[in-house]
Amino acid sequence: MKQSVNILISGGGTGGHIYPAIAIANELKKRNVNAKFLFVGAKDRMEMEKVPQAGYEIKGLWITGLQRKLTLKNMAFPFKLISSLWNARKIIRKFKPDVVIGTGGFASGPTLKMAQSKGVPTLVQEQNSYPGITNKLLGKKVNTICVAYDGLERFFPKDKIVKTGNPVRQDLIEVSDNRVEAQDYFKISKDKKTLLILGGSLGARAINQLIEKNIEWLVKQEVQVLWQSGKLYYQEYKKYRNLEGVEVLEFINRMDYAYAAADVIISRAGASSISELCIVGKPVIFIPSPNVSEDHQTKNALAVVEKNAAILLKQSELDGFVSVFEGLLHDDYKQQELSENIKKLALPKATEHIANEVEKLINS
Repeated sequence: MKQSVNILISGGGTGGHIYPAIAIANELKKRNVNAKFLFVGAKDRMEMEKVPQAGYEIKGLWITGLQRKLTLKNMAFPFKLISSLWNARKIIRKFKPDVVIGTGGFASGPTLKMAQSKGVPTLVQEQNSYPGITNKLLGKKVNTICVAYDGLERFFPKDKIVKTGNPVRQDLIEVSDNRVEAQDYFKISKDKKTLLILGGSLGARAINQLIEKNIEWLVKQEVQVLWQSGKLYYQEYKKYRNLEGVEVLEFINRMDYAYAAADVIISRAGASSISELCIVGKPVIFIPSPNVSEDHQTKNALAVVEKNAAILLKQSELDGFVSVFEGLLHDDYKQQELSENIKKLALPKATEHIANEVEKLINS
């Protein structure tokens, strides 16, 4: 990479867009300490807090997505779009980026669109097996599209696609080596199976309600539970910490230890979560959120389940949870089979490969 380089990155709205963007920036910064970085996000979204915490400057655009239902908020969308395109153009003119990277989210559309109009090389990092409308539109003119799943030539020009995987935390590569240390950290028994429940940092109401309904049954099965209830629901569910072998946490700071301690994992099916779970290599029951655009979490989960690498339990079918979980809990062969198969899907060097693609654009 050349000595003086300006890198503009746009991504946000959820952690699934923000953390990959930060991981890519960190890798490029490690390679070139003189590189200058600027992030572009949507005002009032979580990136405006998380990106500065990671040590990077960020500019906010006045932009939101279109609501799927007809609402008054949609009436403001054209004005927000025009404002965002205008301000993205000003940011690009002032910062003079050598490359612009989009990881998804409301702000990435106007930012990459204006970069393309100015002839600046652009790269999209698509985390999901089914891309959103913004990346589908951008993909027609973007230079490079980094993906994590096979089959995305249905949506993007085949010659622009590079399969890299999604950026993940490097401390997850060998989590099994830390199992005893992790059990001590959470003060859990080494003689019982451990179920880890992940509904995202804010939490997933349906998953929390499912666990609450079955928590006493799980305890009777000699299963201990590490339950990340999420920020929105912790006060409601922390009372279950009184049960033996149950730990309810608002947020898990040591995810490497949580994965290391787990024997079975219940998780939503966001793209970043799936990428981590492939590296961790534990048996997983996916309960995708049905409340996301294009039902992309179900599509993400199916891409894994179809390779006999996980179990899918739809939110509309949670009445079957006891049967599904009990069948997995008492089938050591099935647990091993799922572990081995999901591990085969792991792409642990994704961040490095994406950075390589960015460097190619800069150097060209």
